[in-house]
Amino acid sequence: MSSFDLLLFSLSRVLCSPIAVFFQIQGCMICLTLALGWACAAYVRNREIKQMKDCMKNGNSFSFLSHDINELEHSYQLNLPRVTVIMPLKGFGEHNLHNWRSQITSLYGGPIEFLFVVESIEDPAYHAVSRLIAEFEDHVDAKVVVADLSTTCSQKIHNQLVGVETMHKDSKYVLFLDDDVRLHPGSIGALTREMEKNPEIFIQTGYPLDLPSGSLGSYCIYEYHMPCSMGFATGGKTFFLWGGCMMMHADDFRQDRYGVVSGLKDGGYSDDMTLAAISGAHKRLITSPPVAVFPHPLASDLNFGRFVIISHLKLCFFAYLMIYFLFNVCRYWNYLRKQTFVLESYTTNVNWIMNRALFTTHCYLSWGFVAPYVMAMIHVAAALRFYNKEFFPEEITYSSGGLLLVTILAICTLVELLSMWNLTRIEVQLCNMLSPEAPQLSLASYNWCLVFIAMLVDNFLYPVSAFRSHFSQSINWSGIRYYLKDGKISKIERTQRSKDMGPVFTDLGGKHLYGKKGMPTRGSFLSSLSRSLAQWHQPKKFDN
Repeated sequence: MSSFDLLLFSLSRVLCSPIAVFFQIQGCMICLTLALGWACAAYVRNREIKQMKDCMKNGNSFSFLSHDINELEHSYQLNLPRVTVIMPLKGFGEHNLHNWRSQITSLYGGPIEFLFVVESIEDPAYHAVSRLIAEFEDHVDAKVVVADLSTTCSQKIHNQLVGVETMHKDSKYVLFLDDDVRLHPGSIGALTREMEKNPEIFIQTGYPLDLPSGSLGSYCIYEYHMPCSMGFATGGKTFFLWGGCMMMHADDFRQDRYGVVSGLKDGGYSDDMTLAAISGAHKRLITSPPVAVFPHPLASDLNFGRFVIISHLKLCFFAYLMIYFLFNVCRYWNYLRKQTFVLESYTTNVNWIMNRALFTTHCYLSWGFVAPYVMAMIHVAAALRFYNKEFFPEEITYSSGGLLLVTILAICTLVELLSMWNLTRIEVQLCNMLSPEAPQLSLASYNWCLVFIAMLVDNFLYPVSAFRSHFSQSINWSGIRYYLKDGKISKIERTQRSKDMGPVFTDLGGKHLYGKKGMPTRGSFLSSLSRSLAQWHQPKKFDN
């Protein structure tokens, strides 16, 4: 036996000790807990599907707009409140025009205005959205607002607050949307209807259904969002808030109730985390209706086809896969850094304690999820070596207890993936029913092997990213570097150097940040790859 074989068998025996077995069983319990949560979320979404089908059987062909067909009468529509939709924009990506078009072509029957807010006219989004508004100028009330540079909060929050200052004086509700949200025709009406039914609602929110492009990075984003989706599939009250879709009372901003304006303006980094903290501090109600799930196509710029150029470098297939893997991980790392960084921002001491608790719990569970699979690989490798008789003397004894643990983990993983598949299937069906005129979404494009790999990559990287965010206290978001102090933005850096060496496009939606007039910025694959590798090794300088 070689020293490697001895080490392998020793590790396998150690991993059958009580403490090791505990961590492996814990990993199985994490899998089953996730499966149960997704099953409950699927039940809530599926209940909405059944209600819509029942309405259609009863003659309501417009159940995707309202379950009560009487609410579609002209007399009812005339009394609907005015809504202002505010969309802070940054950059221009492949899906933006489709998303923006779905937003401004809403079938909401009441008075409504759309405000697209950009940092400056130099932003590629300015020219792209201006052309879209010109196309619909006789049909919708929409305009572009230039917010200028933020000085005391993140640029997104600054754009939102400028939009609030610009909104119509008679608007009763304000809806904040990210520019990567693809609305259904009845989404605004459904949100407004719930606000009218229950005036005690402070914020209504929703959550995206990620549509991976085929790259590992896009599957990591999908897998990152899936556990969070449980908290939004309640059909009512929730403690979670997604900044991509938030409907609030306009007067809350006009009168700065509960300090929503001052809380956001005074060093606010994350809009949803700040507003969720305010809601918790003042015991205000956040709800998420079951129809508030939105298709979210992810950027295709990370697809495998983009790496064909590597074949010209005469690299072996293993190197080909390794570069593909590293490139995707680097891009996802940049996205993950922005997600973990929000835990470093807070408004009150209670909010700080909750963020620290979430930080600790998430890090522990993430590595608690990954560790059993590392142990399982050791058990499987030891078993394969043992049963290859030609390498080992007959006196070598081997316990099959490790393989039993591997089998249990495999079963729990299969149950987890089936539950995730079922929830995704139901949400795809719900989105298709809510947007009958749109191209139908399909589950066939999902690669579940990549989903499993993404689960391991995401959960391994999360604690690393969280600790990196905690000790750096700074982040580069869309070419702007923010520094935090006591949970609030204390410094904002915008330099020509950071623009030149910062990201050409964002990590989530593949949006070009520095192109001209809404056209994609051209660049070689090698330069893009070198930038991403540089960002991996020097995150302080190149974080996205």
